[in-house]
Amino acid sequence: MDLIVEGSGTARFGDRVVRCATGRAGITRAKREGDGATPAGSFACRLVYWRADRLARPATSLPTAKLAPDAGWCDAPGDPNYNRPVLLPYPASAEALWRDEAIYDLIVPLGYNDEPVRAGLGSAIFLHVARPDFAPTLGCVALGRDDLIAFLAVARTGSRVVVQG
Repeated sequence: MDLIVEGSGTARFGDRVVRCATGRAGITRAKREGDGATPAGSFACRLVYWRADRLARPATSLPTAKLAPDAGWCDAPGDPNYNRPVLLPYPASAEALWRDEAIYDLIVPLGYNDEPVRAGLGSAIFLHVARPDFAPTLGCVALGRDDLIAFLAVARTGSRVVVQG
């Protein structure tokens, strides 16, 4: 089952319509690193990372991995590990995935700019937990925690996040 992001603060999967947040700069077909926009397109759900100290393993048929305190994601366009998971501390710029706030308690890296990776076209595009006020993201798609858990329960290998825009 796919998650369809309608671009107006709502997403749907099956017959369920849910609130979502997208990039502070809207949705774009010309994504660039650091632009704050969510890329438009259809992106595979690769894997689910979860904080085992805060949540039980999510019920999903997608592959899962426990998030570790040293988990990071490289966002340095010139680095060979750009748009890839890395261990922190990392010598190049990398986003910390283990956070005090709950937005990364569940993270689904999306199949954006990863086969092949092209420098500067954007990194760390995730489906993750929204902030309580559904504030815009830096380019990701975010759902309420319960809605994300519900989507993961029906997601299958081949499920996609489809961002319209």
